[in-house]
Amino acid sequence: MDKKYYVYILLTENSTLYCGYTDNVEKRFAAHCSGHGAKYTRANKPLKVVYTKEFLTKSEAQKEEYRIKHLSREEKLKLIDKKM
Repeated sequence: MDKKYYVYILLTENSTLYCGYTDNVEKRFAAHCSGHGAKYTRANKPLKVVYTKEFLTKSEAQKEEYRIKHLSREEKLKLIDKKM
């Protein structure tokens, strides 16, 4: 079985959005919730995963994460709405 990678967006308790990439969304979300995920999510507690997208390579996921991180909040919300 080939390893897959994911880009994800989290909604935080103060309504901000956090984007990252991982090979296991559930495990990474648990790490964020326990304060071991990222400096940003230690200060901005995550509520839920609101977006995921699957990739075949780590490089593709990293490129998409970079692209999403440079979107405006409005553009990120549109991306999330399209997925739901």
